[in-house]
Amino acid sequence: MANIVKGSNPALSGKIFETAAREGAAGGTMTVTGTVNKTLLIFLILLASAYYTWSKFFAAADMQAAMTAVKPWMIGSAIAGFVVAIANSFMPKWSAILTPIYAVLEGLFLGSVSAFFNVLYPGIVPQAVGLTIATFFGMLFLYRTGIIKVTARLRSIIIGATFGIALFYFVYIILGLFGVDLGIVNSSSGLGIGFSLVVVGIAAFNLLLDFDFIEKASAFGAPKYMEWYGAFGLMVTLVWLYIEILRLLAKMRDR
Repeated sequence: MANIVKGSNPALSGKIFETAAREGAAGGTMTVTGTVNKTLLIFLILLASAYYTWSKFFAAADMQAAMTAVKPWMIGSAIAGFVVAIANSFMPKWSAILTPIYAVLEGLFLGSVSAFFNVLYPGIVPQAVGLTIATFFGMLFLYRTGIIKVTARLRSIIIGATFGIALFYFVYIILGLFGVDLGIVNSSSGLGIGFSLVVVGIAAFNLLLDFDFIEKASAFGAPKYMEWYGAFGLMVTLVWLYIEILRLLAKMRDR
């Protein structure tokens, strides 16, 4: 069972599950309900944090003033959020502290980015939010009904595709520092839109791994703190999915 569960997240190690029974007896065990409750809590934190930078953006007199006001929050929260995410991935026992902090940072970042996109493309944010929620419940339905089963092969394909996208974005950023632009990433051409559709699809399928991890870790009797870790993993995927849907809708508007 340890191998099955940890396969859905590279940060999970066998040691976590080898000691699950002992730690669970001392502090309780992970449950699906507990994870859902913690997920709802951190998304409320994210929304409150996002509202702060969203309001700060629209309180400015013009676009230049708005960007000046939120740019430090956008860059700072993005960097800090990445650091906290890495720390949380390798220190699950600290998830009860790190996950809410991550939610605050991601909210500050998303509020800024969403406000910027909504000025350029009026009404795009509600559309992106709606599609993200619809995708979440759609994938949950497919998982719960067994229409799509998370087999070892499917898990490997999704993880491989995800790492492939991460590597592609890393190369894109590095090349950008040297003035090389891979047009496919931001292009509104058919190829650019096709690329975004593929990335959105991979992000959506990552939700299946999150559902599978939460269910199997709960059944295995993982320590109570893993509820926060499961909520963290779900938030990471949903934030990624939302941003990619936002980018896809922007490309389609440009056409």
